[in-house]
Amino acid sequence: MRTLFLTILAALSMTTTAQTVNLRLIETSDVHGCFFPYDFTARTPLRGSLARVASYVDSLRKDYGPRLLLLENGDILQGQPTNYYYNYIATGEPNVASELINYMRYDAQAVGNHDIEAGHAVYDKWIKEVECPVLAANMVRVSDGKPYTEPYTIIEREGVKVAILGMITPAIPNWLSEDLWSGLRFEEMVESARKWVRIIQDNEKPDLIVGLFHSGLKGGIATDYYVENVSELIAKEVEGFDIIFYGHDHMAHCETVKGPDGRDVWLVDPSNNARLVGDVSVTLEVEPDGHNVKLKTIDAHLADVCTQSIDADFMAHFASHEQAVKDYVGRRIGTFASSMSTRDCFFGPSAFTDLIHNMQLQLTGADISFNAPLTFDSRIEAGDVYMSDMFKLYRYENKVYVLRMKGSEIRGHLEKSYDQWVSTMHSADDHIMLLDERTNGDSHRYGFKGMTFNFDSAAGIDYEVDVTKPDGQKVKILRMSDGRPFDEDAWYKVVMNSYRGNGGGQLLTLGAGIAKEDIDGRIIYRSDLDQRYYLTQLIEQADTIHPKANNNWRFVPTEWTEEALKRDRHLIFGD
Repeated sequence: MRTLFLTILAALSMTTTAQTVNLRLIETSDVHGCFFPYDFTARTPLRGSLARVASYVDSLRKDYGPRLLLLENGDILQGQPTNYYYNYIATGEPNVASELINYMRYDAQAVGNHDIEAGHAVYDKWIKEVECPVLAANMVRVSDGKPYTEPYTIIEREGVKVAILGMITPAIPNWLSEDLWSGLRFEEMVESARKWVRIIQDNEKPDLIVGLFHSGLKGGIATDYYVENVSELIAKEVEGFDIIFYGHDHMAHCETVKGPDGRDVWLVDPSNNARLVGDVSVTLEVEPDGHNVKLKTIDAHLADVCTQSIDADFMAHFASHEQAVKDYVGRRIGTFASSMSTRDCFFGPSAFTDLIHNMQLQLTGADISFNAPLTFDSRIEAGDVYMSDMFKLYRYENKVYVLRMKGSEIRGHLEKSYDQWVSTMHSADDHIMLLDERTNGDSHRYGFKGMTFNFDSAAGIDYEVDVTKPDGQKVKILRMSDGRPFDEDAWYKVVMNSYRGNGGGQLLTLGAGIAKEDIDGRIIYRSDLDQRYYLTQLIEQADTIHPKANNNWRFVPTEWTEEALKRDRHLIFGD
């Protein structure tokens, strides 16, 4: 009898012992086409890449198996020539970006603003090809107000139910023309998150709620309707989240904040270009009946995959894709008679910036051109120029716009640009560049306080930038470059890229003073194809290009600026 009692007691003990479940969640974000360990633009090896991420993930899957959840957080469709080739050239084949997601067995994919910038034809095809759920709860159809993709997904592993809620920054209309997102609208993220968390909790009763947000930590564009980057705000104000994986701002980050209920919420951003991954370990306790799950611990870190071995099976599987892109970028376009570098763009007129200015003016017949350096430290050597160099010359798939602007608006636009670019000097020993050491690791600012892709200069006019004057009073336009007088009350045709022409960088709104809703009515020309296409055409037609600076503007007073420019150039670039 005593033996029977002990046997029953042991059996009861076994059936009431809680099970410990360990999950591993891995996030990639802002991969921007860095799929292979090769930079197709520079034609050199690449430090990061999904080929290394695949190796890292596979090493963890040996221990975790299906308890490893792999999440992708958007901006996967633009960046490297690989994207351009499969988005616009090899359109009859599956997009390599969807094939990679399927091969690596991602569990969920969020949508980023650069995915939308690829256009409906590209991202609609990609969404259909991706085998995991594509998430964007606040990207809704105008026709019925329902999400264009899945708003969230539920993943169950060993009695644990994980909810993944995807969202996208709503600032897209500030950057992209409506044809790229026709039929859609983008809801403000905080209230949308609050709504969907309630829906998830009521209908799914998950044990873990994870945000997958293509929106930065905080700041960015702010309007009466939304803020661009709100991941931290959601963590602090929307109850229910355990982890928020985010991206978009290209700033590596991994720490906790207190949620509205006092619990810790992890905020994890692996930056960009597949050099880091967000790596989160979750331990839970699951009762045998599966109805009682207790969260025990969450720990997170950013894992550097740059030293990870390259996955040989991955490379073998995608060998034909890699070779196709190498063949594409290896095509000769023409010849440059001299070398040019984007480094020069920050310190005055440069051959690099002015080549694009002059081609924009030649293409459209506009009076004035705006253009900013889209890469920080690119160089094109003298000699034969290849298709790969065109991605150095022009990084994005922007189109070409011409807008009608008054002379006073043109000066206001430039004032805003230079206010973000240069400081106000009070002595000859001051910095001329507007720098901020907190942005040294930011791939949009590189140590500048402002976003370098918003540093517009102009062609077609001669002007001076007086760095001793306060913000808003630095730019003095002297004349049109052909000798005609410049009139602040006259109307001019101004050419720029579509990002700027849609209000991107807020130079047209906060600088020129044009209301956002009035910008569309100012546009008198939109190109059919992207800027890079027209630049390639013009170089092919000319065959030999002689790049040189227009020298139509300068920083003054020169007795201060000449030495200050040398000092800051050495500080920033070491030369």
